[in-house]
Amino acid sequence: MAGAQRFRFREEPGPGTEGAVLEVRVPQIGAGVSLPGILAAKCGAEVILSDSSELPHCLDVCWQSCQLNDLTQVQVVGLTWGHVTKDLLSLPPQDIILASDVFFEPEDFESILATVYFLMQRNPKVQFWSTYQVRSADWSLEGLLFKWDMKCVHIPLESFDADKEDIAESTLPGRHTVEMLVVSAKNSS
Repeated sequence: MAGAQRFRFREEPGPGTEGAVLEVRVPQIGAGVSLPGILAAKCGAEVILSDSSELPHCLDVCWQSCQLNDLTQVQVVGLTWGHVTKDLLSLPPQDIILASDVFFEPEDFESILATVYFLMQRNPKVQFWSTYQVRSADWSLEGLLFKWDMKCVHIPLESFDADKEDIAESTLPGRHTVEMLVVSAKNSS
């Protein structure tokens, strides 16, 4: 598969078990390839992938990622940040909401957090895990987190060996500053 990045995860064989290799192929075609969700599904999580309902081609990319990875059980849903729709209302309770680099346009920050807040109201223990590239030191989520009654913990990339200039033979993140955060409701434990 041309233009794909391969990730391999090995499990050391234990007594009476075989080692396992998980391979995920990620077409390098930009937003919507759903790598975090595909990886979570490959690891056994029940996953629902979403992208903007206003961008059907992005939903097609999600479906293609599922097909390329033999994940026919993964559901793809059109959700647009900040819009309460029938699809959003019909989502089952979640444990974790994954997002990768969704904080790239400051005008979308509040819509993203409003959607997460809505999901947290339905399930106060859900956590929002996000990684993003820092594009400006002037952009901050702090005021919006306060407004939406959320708290945030920054996860140091070095805590899981992701602070290198190249990961899995890729040039990402390179010299870019990448942050990981876990957002939860202020009143959650």
